[in-house]
Amino acid sequence: MEEQKTELKLIRMSEVQSQEIEWLWYPFIPYGKLTIIQGDPGEGKTTLVLNIASKLSNGIGIDETMQVSEPMNIIYQTAEDGLADTVKPRLETAGADCERIAVIDESEKSLSMVDERLEEAILKTNARLLILDPIQAYLGGGMDMNRANEARDMTKKLGLLAEKYKCAILLIGHMNKAAGNKAAYRGMGSIDFFAVARSVLLVGRVEGQLNTRAVVQIKNNLAPFGHSKAFELEDGGFHWGGDYEITADELLGGFAPKVNKLEQAKQLLQELAETNRIMQSNEIFNLADKEGISKRTLENAKKEMCIRAKKINNSWYWELDKIKSQ
Repeated sequence: MEEQKTELKLIRMSEVQSQEIEWLWYPFIPYGKLTIIQGDPGEGKTTLVLNIASKLSNGIGIDETMQVSEPMNIIYQTAEDGLADTVKPRLETAGADCERIAVIDESEKSLSMVDERLEEAILKTNARLLILDPIQAYLGGGMDMNRANEARDMTKKLGLLAEKYKCAILLIGHMNKAAGNKAAYRGMGSIDFFAVARSVLLVGRVEGQLNTRAVVQIKNNLAPFGHSKAFELEDGGFHWGGDYEITADELLGGFAPKVNKLEQAKQLLQELAETNRIMQSNEIFNLADKEGISKRTLENAKKEMCIRAKKINNSWYWELDKIKSQ
């Protein structure tokens, strides 16, 4: 049988209107694209996502880079936890507006990544965030996630859905057991899942820190890599920690960070305060750079230590004497 010829259609780039990327959480979660959050089971992936969803439902960001102007509608699909005894209590604990978080009923038919009900739900709720937890549960009956062509086709359709409605889609995935491999190859299934996602975040437990979990970006096709973050899980509570100094290799290899750069920055400022009442900011930045401390980390230390800056003759100075009594 002769194969039917596909009509050639050309799109001239002169006809394409340029658009800027919109971000739910810069530079970690873009609108209109797929983002993967992966990690070993029980390491806090779902807890992180539920707390992000809870804040967004109230029109609040998890930090200052998550720009939210109003409460957001969210679709959260989970195949691992009961809605009544696990998901709802966790959302309530996180302070979610549960009226804004919807779940597609799967009692009659299981959901897949290419199910038409996903588009219907986004249209009906005007959701700006869709979460599938975990990836493996939404592949559909005969799909083998280890086969590149099948994985690519499914994720492409999901990506087109995200783009069509400018909806951020989060796929939560478990890691495989291939210790020592690069983070990209430890995600379950075909590398094509990793390839189609525009951003990939790794969540894991920090070695030697019982309650500390780190979030490290291991892929970003749309912007510079984001600074690693951390959060605490203690007594059933979630506490956002913000910037944290750790690499993907340290997190995957089970190594504690060689040094906490934020604490190192605080120590540097404390030492400078012992001999300097006031000091030019550029001089402090240069000293920090020699110690491997980034400008951003130093600014965070300054903020936490309540150090004030003032301008003298067109130069900025930090008032270090203000931290002596702290």
